[in-house]
Amino acid sequence: MPVKRVKPAEAAALLQEGWKYVDVRSVPEFEAGHPAGAVNVPLLHLQPGGMVPNPEFQGVVEKVFAKDEKLVMGCRSGARSMRAAELLASWGYANVVDMAGGFEGERDLSGHQIPGWRPSGLPVEMEAPGRGWADVKK
Repeated sequence: MPVKRVKPAEAAALLQEGWKYVDVRSVPEFEAGHPAGAVNVPLLHLQPGGMVPNPEFQGVVEKVFAKDEKLVMGCRSGARSMRAAELLASWGYANVVDMAGGFEGERDLSGHQIPGWRPSGLPVEMEAPGRGWADVKK
């Protein structure tokens, strides 16, 4: 079953209804700003040679989030979060959506800009007590 994509305003409304935002960007990206209330579980880690898969991703997701939890997946521009959402769906997570545009925005197949969370003027925070990767993976 394909993963549903929602726009940033729709994602913000879901968060108001109790959904959780899972930010799959790398730790430095997350620490530079993220949607208010986001939990950081990187799909990939930034290394000197580029991005590498996070071997702890599945284990941490399954430890932190119940299979019936309502989750909005987000990244920088939508590619990593869509991949993460597809993975979660394949692991039995039934209530997962991907946020189109990610945090910064993306371009559709026609080259049109899809605004992300930040350009949409939605709440951004820098701190994440207990929700950063170092705390989440404990």
